Amino acid sequence: MGLVSGLLLLPLAPVRGTLWVADHLLQEARRQTGDPRAVQARLAALNRALEEGAIDEAAFEEEEERLLARLDSPVRYTGHHRGGAS
Repeated sequence: MGLVSGLLLLPLAPVRGTLWVADHLLQEARRQTGDPRAVQARLAALNRALEEGAIDEAAFEEEEERLLARLDSPVRYTGHHRGGAS
């Protein structure tokens, strides 16, 4: 990148930095939500919350169903479906 184009793009640096951070946060969120160990840890925390009375049975069942669906989902780690590109 030349000096002139670098100077012209300088005002966009904060936007580019923010987009970079947002992209990395999204990738990490996808990795964590697709990681079976993270889902299992959330299930364990959900069970503790139910046992401690922090949530009721209906809230427990709703969240448990959502988490179990993640474990059954073919989407893992990268956010792509197995056997094909998305």
